[in-house]
Order: sequence, then C-alpha cells, then structure tokens
Amino acid sequence: MQPVVRVVLFDLDDTLFAHRESVEAGIRAHRAAIGGALAEADAADEFARWHALEEHHYHRYLAGELDFRGQRRERARGFVAPYGIELDDEAAQAWFEGFLAQYERTWALHADVRDCLASLAPRRFGIITNGELGFQTAKIRGLGLDALIPLENVVASGEVGAAKPDARIFRIAAERFGVAPGEACYVGDRLHTDAIGAAAAGLRGVWLDRRGTASPEQLAEAAAAGVPVIRALSELPALLAGR
Repeated sequence: MQPVVRVVLFDLDDTLFAHRESVEAGIRAHRAAIGGALAEADAADEFARWHALEEHHYHRYLAGELDFRGQRRERARGFVAPYGIELDDEAAQAWFEGFLAQYERTWALHADVRDCLASLAPRRFGIITNGELGFQTAKIRGLGLDALIPLENVVASGEVGAAKPDARIFRIAAERFGVAPGEACYVGDRLHTDAIGAAAAGLRGVWLDRRGTASPEQLAEAAAAGVPVIRALSELPALLAGR
C-alpha cells in the first residue's frame, strides 16, 4: 500500500507556467521589432530552432559548462547566426534582454492550475525547478503564484547545487517539508528529468503530457517505472485519491 501523499511538488516551466506559449509570443514580437530577414522567416521553423537552442544551452548551464548569463548569450548568438549576424558578449546580452522583455509581457499560468491546487487542499505545495532561484522566484511573483505556493517552498537547482533528475534535489525538497520521499508527489512535463527522476528518488512521480505527444515507447517506459501519465492537472486530484 502506498503512503498517503502529504506534499505535492511541481515543476514550474510548462507545468504550472505556460512557458512555451510565452517564449513563442516573445520570439514573435522580438522578430517583428528587429525586422529584416529575421522577421520574414517561417515562424514555425524559428520557434523550433529557438526551443532547440534553449534546450541545448540551458543543459550546458545545468552541467556547469556555462554560467546563467552565458547560456543566454549563446542562445542569442545561435539564433541570429544563420542570418550572418555576429554578436559580441554585450550585443548578445542586449539581444536576449530584448527578447526577455517581450517574453515577460505574456507570462500566464496554465488554466488548470488554480482549480487543481484548490482541489488538492489541505495538502502542502512546493516547486522544484532547474534554474536560478532569483529568476524563478521573480517569475513566480509575476504570475501571482506566490499567493498559492509560498516562495520558501521553492527549491531551485542553482541554490542547492543539484539539478533534476539528480535524486538529491528531490530528497532536499522532501526534507524541507519534513516528510519521507514516499509521502511526496512530484509532477512535471518531462518524462526523465521530472517524473522518472522523482520516482527514482522515492517520490511518487507523475508525468504531465499536456500535448499528448507521448510515444508508445515512452508510455511503456513510464509504466515500467511506475509513473502515471496525465494530460492535465485537472486529473491529478482523482489520481492522488486513488480513483
């Protein structure tokens, strides 16, 4: 019999916060402001390329190859390079800050977040995020999420020195709440980084596949790891109630 879940922990980006949608809106507005060939390129291709650069360089930052500002500069350089544009450090930082201003204008929670948390009360809530604590807490405040999840319940990899899927960051979060890992559930949008990583650390890992893009192989891998798969946070209360 599984222990009672007393604490529910969440990933932030693309789980609670509609990160992908804000990125696409930010890139769209920033490209239009810059103009020229960059603004005229195919939008879908450019979004896909930006996401690939984000994935690559952010993981270089998590691995310690780049600092936080450095990974931002590399993303900016990589994005404009096909257009023959070269950016020094100052110009790359300025380019990224221009994108960031557009990105921040569209910050929003996913529509199912508030109802999910209300349905899960009186359980306690927290966030485990791969990133710098300062930037992520600013995002949480900007979203108004700090009214639902206290900032002291945020565990960031930049603060604790371990990044998901390292078991240490999940166990640190459980320790902060004073619960055993098995008494905590962790929900995230990445199968390995979030759900399987949490399960390997002894938590109840749940994979949130919002876009319904899971392959048969991924679903089989989730099942083998004992990881339930949901399509929306509205499914989580029933899952934790055993229904």
